[in-house]
Amino acid sequence: MSAPNTEDPRAIILSSPMSPYQSRAVAITVTLCALDGFNVLSVTLASPGIVHAWGVGKGALGLVFAMSLVGMAAGSLMISPLADVLGRRKVILLSLLVMAFGLLASITAHSMAALALWRVITGLGIGAMISVIYPLAAEYANAHRRDFAVALTAVGYPIGGVVGGLIVAVLLLHFDWRSVFIFGAVVAVLMTPVVYLGLPESVPYLLARGDHRALEQVNSFLRRSKLREVTALPAANPTSRRGQLNEILRPGLRGLTLQVTFINLLYVMSVYYMLSWIPQMVSDLGFSASQAARISVTANLGGVVGGAALGWAAYRLGLKRLVLLSFTGTAVMTTLFGFASATLPLLTLVAAIAGVFLFAGMSGIYAVVARTFEAQTRATGTGFVVGVGRASSALAPAISGYLLVSGLSRGQVSVVMAIPALLAAGILLIMPVREIRTDGSVAQGVGN
Repeated sequence: MSAPNTEDPRAIILSSPMSPYQSRAVAITVTLCALDGFNVLSVTLASPGIVHAWGVGKGALGLVFAMSLVGMAAGSLMISPLADVLGRRKVILLSLLVMAFGLLASITAHSMAALALWRVITGLGIGAMISVIYPLAAEYANAHRRDFAVALTAVGYPIGGVVGGLIVAVLLLHFDWRSVFIFGAVVAVLMTPVVYLGLPESVPYLLARGDHRALEQVNSFLRRSKLREVTALPAANPTSRRGQLNEILRPGLRGLTLQVTFINLLYVMSVYYMLSWIPQMVSDLGFSASQAARISVTANLGGVVGGAALGWAAYRLGLKRLVLLSFTGTAVMTTLFGFASATLPLLTLVAAIAGVFLFAGMSGIYAVVARTFEAQTRATGTGFVVGVGRASSALAPAISGYLLVSGLSRGQVSVVMAIPALLAAGILLIMPVREIRTDGSVAQGVGN
């Protein structure tokens, strides 16, 4: 008879090599992030067709962009914390259904007000999902690969923009703007059985739940991951059952929570200015909707390179310094895109380089967030950081749309919208980034 094994399963996962089962689970989170990435950008890819069909101005278009982000903020703040109570997997399934409904309802819109309403609904699903999949990716990975798993999941966002944008460029040659939303809804529906059948529940959540089936389900995950099973589970942390906001704002963690929240809040303003307005700015320079979509695709393709490179290099070169470099590069390239001349090769090149920095920075932020919070509050903490950031980012397209309408040039507006990325770099410079310990927690020491 084998000896009892009372190790903490989180420590087993973090200290062992990753199995194909764990890698497949991370691959599903990457795919879900790709779906989110496409659906966030869907309204911007459809915007030239909407402007042509309805004759609306940039101010109204900016408000529709903003409503998508308002919905995402609400989903992150209101729905994603349920993942610390009900489970990551259930919240993801709910998010997919909400997202599909909002996308299908969007094709019935015949006014900007109706479209804005359905974009809020779609945003609820997007915001909830994007806040849950990053904690999941972190919890599936070992300590050595955790930053890489989170960054790789974040790379799914520009992958969704690349693949979806290429498909949209073809769709827009044959159909109107509604085809963009139909495509997104179909993919969301198809992903539902993939998640239900192929995405395991998080071991940290199972430990927190601590019911009579938890040991069986934890061992099922360990067995499929070819890791040693346990005969007993550690006592559940009472705070892990609540996932309440006061847990991430308690003394000792409040300062880190607020710092990482403000970093994300500022950085996403620069990011969503670029992601929201690239297609329309290119279209305003005289290029077709299909050409505008291809340049947006190029930016996202650069993002795939940037996000993957940051995830690979973070362990070797230091997460914090790479994120600082990414923030600075984003500010520089945002400014350059605003002043680039109306030539397709130059716009494409600048968009590609901008994408590298934009998404490297986003990947880095999510890796920092995963290090900031303990497993029992990771979904709540991520939801709070992302939700506040989405609320802030909702201002970016609205403010930039107002500035463009008021008479400022795209170059002047780009300079204004590059400033938040520099401010985010300044806060990160003084923020301690914690190390990961193989017992599943985060160390108090400062990382690089």
